[in-house]
Amino acid sequence: MSGRVLLQFFHWYYPDGGKLWDEVAEKAESLATIGVTDVWLPPAYKGSSGGYSVGYDTYDLFDLGEFDQKGTVATKYGDRGALENACRTLADHGIGAIHDVVLNHKMGADEKERVKVRRANPENRTEIEDEAFEAEAYTRFTFPGRQGKYSKFIWTQKCFTGIDYLENPNETGVFRLVNEYGEGEWNDEVDQELGNYDYLIGADIEFRNRAVYEELKYWGRWFSEQVAVGGFRLDAAKHIPAWFFRDWIGHMREAVREDLFVVAEYWHPDIGALEAYLDLVDGQLTLFDVGLHHNFHDASKAGGDYDMRTIFDGAFVTAKPEHAVTLVENHDTQPLQSLEAAVEPWFKPLAYALILMREQGIPSVFYADLYGVEYRDSGDDGNEHDIVMPKIECLPKLIEARRRFANGAQTDIFDDPHCLAIVRQGTADAAGSVTVLTNGDEASKEIELGEAHAGATFRDFLGHREDTVTADENGKATFPVNAGSVSVWVREDSL
Repeated sequence: MSGRVLLQFFHWYYPDGGKLWDEVAEKAESLATIGVTDVWLPPAYKGSSGGYSVGYDTYDLFDLGEFDQKGTVATKYGDRGALENACRTLADHGIGAIHDVVLNHKMGADEKERVKVRRANPENRTEIEDEAFEAEAYTRFTFPGRQGKYSKFIWTQKCFTGIDYLENPNETGVFRLVNEYGEGEWNDEVDQELGNYDYLIGADIEFRNRAVYEELKYWGRWFSEQVAVGGFRLDAAKHIPAWFFRDWIGHMREAVREDLFVVAEYWHPDIGALEAYLDLVDGQLTLFDVGLHHNFHDASKAGGDYDMRTIFDGAFVTAKPEHAVTLVENHDTQPLQSLEAAVEPWFKPLAYALILMREQGIPSVFYADLYGVEYRDSGDDGNEHDIVMPKIECLPKLIEARRRFANGAQTDIFDDPHCLAIVRQGTADAAGSVTVLTNGDEASKEIELGEAHAGATFRDFLGHREDTVTADENGKATFPVNAGSVSVWVREDSL
């Protein structure tokens, strides 16, 4: 889809109180107007921490804020009716609802079971002790508040590969459950960090159990019948066997719709690792460009010392542009979170211009950058911190600029360590643009646009520059940019 823009409509510290689904519905029209095509929603089902759950501590996939479970009916984001309305309103405005799917683990079991386990070395999970021992573990999920509605499936120890907490004896660590699946080994086709990264947290789901495999396929079909679905964001893909998602995505496309948009969180900066995973899933999805995000972080910290000509070095979008979702920030990288690598606010307009005005990749915009957020939390230093993530004022205009002016053939002019330009030639039916950005002092780019633009006058669509630029009789013009800023120059007659 040309011109696609994904908006992540939440952040880790979104306030409790069940307001997010309503906010999605309220903002759908304005998002469609500026050019957002898809909205990534947080996990919609009940987490083990109930009304406080961000959504990644999956408890009951079939409770969309409908049942009194974990101390609440509604989730942190609202009740089922509000979710349905949000998804329907997005669809009514031509926006795809991209749903976060957390299938790696379950948490908050309803009952304990007597289990047999073998200790695994947390630093190298391939090292599993030969001797098994008995203990009690929270591995039985009966969902008493739902009482079998939608699904009667009961999750037991046979549905999981491992656990991290035992009672009688009391012990924490990484434990391989002894069952008939995998001959005592973890799943394959997962990331090789820590030897084998199948196990992440909680009760780790055993995809080799055919009943589990079929239940998760059934849930995908069921969910898509309950709310409007434009696609999925797959959480923790490093920890889930690639063969499962290869099958599951194919099944969803057959059962729901062929054009489902799917992006997987395989959080790895190495292009080779991402390409290998893409091969394992038969190229059926897109992946977040972790390397480019880290480049943005580094560039924002280095200021004028960063060589902007290298900004796309090691970026997944350079290798697989049709499979790359580019991003500046997300809920895991924001300050005080697990993958913190925050991009400094001054650099975000430049970073967003680089992903929104180029044709390569699908850009993902972060809620905190579009609307601004404030929150308080403790950091690794044990102290409380007040965090302010300011609204990036020009971001709505940049999204609109992608829709209106990021058209036609593209020329990247990356010939200066500080000042870059992206030229979009436009088409017979859609206007083009000249985007100029710098991480240094005020600068300019002299660009030959051709005789079709002879004598044309250009304005900065972002409003960072109030002056105008006029091309000469050959269509050559010099486009300025303020220090540490970005300008999107468009023909005055296209406004």
